[in-house]
Amino acid sequence: MKPENTDSTTVNPDPNSRTVNFRRAERNVFFHILTKCNLSCSHCYINRAQHGGETLPRETVIDWLKLFHDPGKETNVIFLGGEPTLHPDLADLVKTANRIGYHSVTVDTNGYLFHDLLDRIEPEEAVLSFSLDGPSPEVNDPIRGKGAFGVCSHNIERAVRRGFEVSVIYTVSRRNLDFLDKMPDLLADLGVQRFFIQVIGLRGKSAEEKDTLQLAPEEWLSLVPRVAREASEMGLRVIYPRVFLDLAEEFECGGLAAENYFIFPNGRVYLCPLCEDYPVNAYRIEGNRLIKNEGLTEDRFFKLDIPEGCVMNKLLQPGNLYYSEEGFPLGRISCCLLKQQVEPRKG
Repeated sequence: MKPENTDSTTVNPDPNSRTVNFRRAERNVFFHILTKCNLSCSHCYINRAQHGGETLPRETVIDWLKLFHDPGKETNVIFLGGEPTLHPDLADLVKTANRIGYHSVTVDTNGYLFHDLLDRIEPEEAVLSFSLDGPSPEVNDPIRGKGAFGVCSHNIERAVRRGFEVSVIYTVSRRNLDFLDKMPDLLADLGVQRFFIQVIGLRGKSAEEKDTLQLAPEEWLSLVPRVAREASEMGLRVIYPRVFLDLAEEFECGGLAAENYFIFPNGRVYLCPLCEDYPVNAYRIEGNRLIKNEGLTEDRFFKLDIPEGCVMNKLLQPGNLYYSEEGFPLGRISCCLLKQQVEPRKG
């Protein structure tokens, strides 16, 4: 789960829905403590050739947690993998992050919750964010792996009963687009508080199948806001990326306006998740120090002002863009970190 921002918002005709702008006084640390996983999801974004295959030792994780914590800012950490619960020390690392002073601690999991994680941490110590890509085994399991739906939904129920704050991430692609509107009923029954609808990222495995996975703007815009509204009417808080902007809407790059670090076990540190398939990381960690890389790195592009909006999308995922016959863009692509949030509706 990516932490919620609460700064100024743009005007939206739905009073329960707002665009959440970037916060300058916040730091978000997306920490991949390993890259191995028990599943082989067809849209996995991990690229071991670029990210490494190491499981970071407990001591290194703690050192890096200290390195990235800023006591002067609201600093949040999200433990990622691969599957982070495969790390035998994750429970201790969650507790350590809290002791260091992180404002929030989140574990993004495929739902298997290895090493008895639920029994080794307390609800006030972490938010648990589960990945489900279908409302049934028939939809979810061909994407995520045989048996994954049953295990994940069972452990969501366990986590809710234990009192954990629970969210679910649904990555929308052509494989499960037609089933998104079935998710609110399932999540309400499971007792989930937050629903993250995520656009497919063309990184890792999904970059090889982009023509069969990526949605057209009209597909996303006609479905996702509607499902978000319906889910909010059932008591869920829904968050999803803006993705498609009107030409008149202002574009803002999270790499410039926010402070987000995407850390991998081999010491690469990115500022933009779109860049993670390439050795263009702005920073690296050496000797427990954060070092700025020289040369043609991702941050060199962030200041480029183009009509299409996100320059990294233009370079790396141009299939999102559509043009008139005269060659003018028909819309803009937002920063992938810009979110729309729909509050639960009361009454």
